[in-house]
Amino acid sequence: MPVKKTAKKTVPKKRPAKKPAERELVSFDFAVKYLLRDKRGYVVLNGFLSELLGKKVEVKSLENIENIKEDKDDKTNRVDLRARINGGEIVLFEIQFIQEFDFLGRVLFGVSSAIVDQVKAGKFYNIQKIYSVIVAYSNLDAEREYLFSGEMNNFHGIHYKDELIPFSQTIAPNSKKMTDIHPEYYLILPRMFDEKMRSRFDEWVYVLKKSAVRDDFKAAGIKEAKTKLDYLRMTPKQKKEYTRYMELRRSADSAIQTAEAKGERKGIQKGIQKGWDEARIKYVKNMYKTGITVKQIVKALELSETAAKQILGL
Repeated sequence: MPVKKTAKKTVPKKRPAKKPAERELVSFDFAVKYLLRDKRGYVVLNGFLSELLGKKVEVKSLENIENIKEDKDDKTNRVDLRARINGGEIVLFEIQFIQEFDFLGRVLFGVSSAIVDQVKAGKFYNIQKIYSVIVAYSNLDAEREYLFSGEMNNFHGIHYKDELIPFSQTIAPNSKKMTDIHPEYYLILPRMFDEKMRSRFDEWVYVLKKSAVRDDFKAAGIKEAKTKLDYLRMTPKQKKEYTRYMELRRSADSAIQTAEAKGERKGIQKGIQKGWDEARIKYVKNMYKTGITVKQIVKALELSETAAKQILGL
């Protein structure tokens, strides 16, 4: 008697989940430098800072450090932007592409200068809190993490561990309200981001890394960023400037890789610096050949005009 064959049940294959659509955006660093400096762009910075700091932030005014410095060689020029937010607190934005040995020293110097700027001769030390937000496009020897914070909330007892003195003071001699005044630091490493969404701020880290925004993002300011930072909405002049700016970024990225490679071979910081110097000379010449002006090169690479012209033989 023949064995009756049972028909095999076909199980429909699961279709892979459809990835949310993305929209190309202008890179955030370009936007901070050129597109978000008027009040109409504050809504984007409001959202970015609100998600980072975990509280509602409203930008009141922006200052370009390059415009307020007195000395052209003033090292505070390494800070890209200074923002006044609600309550009088200050946010310093710094975006770095090149890893150098004095990186954290520059960060500390920038914060210290912003503190000193608040104190007028003969006045009380009425210090407003400062938030230092650093976006670094190198891994800074991080292994897994892409978002770091650093702050000092209290003085801790050495012998009696349970005793604390808050790092805060009153805003006026007769006031009883205590205000935290010690700076807070936030270090963001977009290239280390694994694209796993652990918080709503990770949507902003995604934007920093990919210069794109997904349709399912809901972080504060993201909706406005889709409009404000949309490449297709830029004027022809802005697109031309953006193309040149991104050329500078690609050159900087190449220099980072060259410098890191030379540093690994030599095993010392001198090797990193030498690699960076050699790469810088090479792409200063390449940028000049593409039509980028000496003034633009000097600004992008933080060179003196004399050094740039010497490299170019002008």
